[in-house]
Amino acid sequence: MALGLNHHTTQWYPVYTHPRAEKKAYEALEKKGIVTYLPLRKTLKQWSDRKKWIEEPFIKSYLFVNIKPTEQAEVLMTKGIARFIYFSGKIASMPDRQIEDLKLVLASAVDIEITEEALQPGERVRIKAGPLKDLEGEVVAYRSEKQLALRFENIGCSIIIHVGASLIQRI
Repeated sequence: MALGLNHHTTQWYPVYTHPRAEKKAYEALEKKGIVTYLPLRKTLKQWSDRKKWIEEPFIKSYLFVNIKPTEQAEVLMTKGIARFIYFSGKIASMPDRQIEDLKLVLASAVDIEITEEALQPGERVRIKAGPLKDLEGEVVAYRSEKQLALRFENIGCSIIIHVGASLIQRI
């Protein structure tokens, strides 16, 4: 447990849901009064007879809960929740800043994708202009392009944002 945290302090935790159960698990947690964040993105789906914009989970089988450590059992007893995510043998937690950064990324109109590739740590950078101004991340080479990768280390994935090199600065 980090310095200053106690059993009365809430913290963000990534949780793994059963396949395609993200929205139902989100609703069940909300009904219990648990602060929950399910990152969604709009996607155009093609069926044989039509196209339709739908909202689907940005990170499949993941959602985030803001709870006290004493509420972990209540989360696990929620329909659709499979388990907490572990990192180095402990239940992973995330700083508020990472959740806010994720919300900012999804609210902006930038071209983004998600990868479960283990991206190698690179140079720390900050975006200096545009809708994602002041967002921090790491530069990685991906598909031969320079891109900003926001690394969410405790959830096992990285978010790749296509940003021109002229918009970033070293920190």
